[in-house]
Amino acid sequence: MHIAEGFLPITHCAFWTACTLPSAWDSIRQLRRPEVRARRLELAAAGGTLLLLTALKLPSVAGSSSHPTGITLGTVLFGPRVMPALVLSVLILQALLLAHGGITTLGANLFSLGICGPFTAYLAFRICRRFGVPAAVSTGAAASISSVAVYGAAALQMALAYPDPRTGIAGAIGRFLAVFAWTQIPIALVEGAMTAVVYRLLEGATFTAKLEAAR
Repeated sequence: MHIAEGFLPITHCAFWTACTLPSAWDSIRQLRRPEVRARRLELAAAGGTLLLLTALKLPSVAGSSSHPTGITLGTVLFGPRVMPALVLSVLILQALLLAHGGITTLGANLFSLGICGPFTAYLAFRICRRFGVPAAVSTGAAASISSVAVYGAAALQMALAYPDPRTGIAGAIGRFLAVFAWTQIPIALVEGAMTAVVYRLLEGATFTAKLEAAR
């Protein structure tokens, strides 16, 4: 979810930015850990997937766009605490070069895509694994669930800024979610399948590399 530049009131922009600062700082520190830096190839794959999928924007509610989230692969490989820094770099790049999202709405977009999404994906993945679901299938399910969660968070952000005159914030959330559902549910299902396939490919490549190293 990328809320467009100037769509949220400045006070809301400041609030969401303040909410994301601790997680962004912690995420930058996570990227400096030796065990993360040693897996540069996987980190690059996670970042590339994030950049590619979030650039595929489809028009949605006025002031926003729908697209795959691309956050689950990195979340499963490195944990949710690593993702805010990756998402932040992608959001800045897209805001400056692609006019996708915005600088004033950076905090709001980071909260939904870089914090709410990854932690939801991680929780969904862990629950699936606890019940014995294969890793690739768990990753795909986490991708679909977190994609919906990202748009749920964005709907809340937009509803807080523009409550319905009669039904208030609750009514506005329902209205935004209803409009998002037409595009986001199919996108979430496709993203889940794609993420599962990519995970299997990376899993196979890692296994092959270990065999080669053993020889």
